Amino acid sequence: MPKRVDHEERRAQIADALIQVAGRRGLHAVGMRDVAAEAGVSLRLVQYYFETKEKLLFYGLQHLTERFTARVGARLAATGPAPGPRATVEALLLASLPTDEESRTFHLLYSSYAILSVTDKALAAQPFIANPDAAEDALTGLLQQAQDAGLADEGADARTEAISLLAMTATMGTSILVGQRTVASATAVLAHHLDRIFTPTTAPLT
Repeated sequence: MPKRVDHEERRAQIADALIQVAGRRGLHAVGMRDVAAEAGVSLRLVQYYFETKEKLLFYGLQHLTERFTARVGARLAATGPAPGPRATVEALLLASLPTDEESRTFHLLYSSYAILSVTDKALAAQPFIANPDAAEDALTGLLQQAQDAGLADEGADARTEAISLLAMTATMGTSILVGQRTVASATAVLAHHLDRIFTPTTAPLT
């Protein structure tokens, strides 16, 4: 009896290959043939599942986001059953800093997707900015939750602080990639700003 093919598993396999090869060469330099070779499958199979490079790239972005979400979840699970708003904020921000090979690839490719979406009409037609908006909304909600519980500065504007933290983390992530800043330095800067927002009773960055 022929083996049943799990199409979503095969799509994920190809998307993982895209992420790996793009992490080494850069997203702009990756072709479908490169992805097929990395995945150990035929070019025809990649084309069967994605038809065009644009469709492959967009699916890769979705897959990259899912992997990031899982990374945040793992960080939260490590903090215990009830992490609280500050620990959740820390998990979200620290997970996006390039501290290891996986997070380095995430930051590099997510930044590359953002740049490509400015000039690539096919990518620009996709809701690329929905994910940054979701992160901003989630972070704003966590800060408001902390304010309501008396764990953060009630006079701070949660939305503005969320935007600032995300922008700061993205910029420092790039500075780590190019060797301008160390991970320890970036973490210390984030801790400084979180200490300013949250009350001293909450745990610092670790």
